[in-house]
Amino acid sequence: MVDKEKIANAVRDILEAIGEDPNRGDLVDTPYRVAKMYEEIFSGIGKDAAQEVRMMVPEEYDQIVLVKDIPFYSMCEHHMLPFIGKCHVAYLPEDGRVTGLSKLVRVTRLLSRRLQVQERLTGEIAAVLMETLKPKGVMVVIEAEHLCMSMRGVKEAGTCTVTSAVRGIFRTNSLTREETLALIRDKRH
Repeated sequence: MVDKEKIANAVRDILEAIGEDPNRGDLVDTPYRVAKMYEEIFSGIGKDAAQEVRMMVPEEYDQIVLVKDIPFYSMCEHHMLPFIGKCHVAYLPEDGRVTGLSKLVRVTRLLSRRLQVQERLTGEIAAVLMETLKPKGVMVVIEAEHLCMSMRGVKEAGTCTVTSAVRGIFRTNSLTREETLALIRDKRH
């Protein structure tokens, strides 16, 4: 449970600390807006992403399942600034264990809605799917821009960080891995 009053008080303190007047007309409601926003963007804290995955009726499908270009945003735990990008999630079912496509989006969304680093987020998505689906393998690729690099520090807007988590057959079989990467790169779909 998010303590919105505590957040609002902290935002008031921050406004004062940077030399602003929290009672100035346009800032009066800002502490409450930030508190409400934090409740939304950190809604994944304390939730179990595995609960998002449900098995469908067993399917005789033994080919790659890929949902790509899943838009997401998360908050970097180092500077509490957003990183925003796309997530590509693939798995190769085992013994007819498949899940709804939206479940891959839900897992990505839930895990991204907490303080994160991109490397951990990528691995967590793969781990949840390996644990719940028990597939032949999982591949997760995330491409994101980090506002902590765009707005501060090196100040290079537009830079893209790419991370991957490769499990099971995607790690051991280079043809399966290359086929999946080709599907991800194909911008026709």
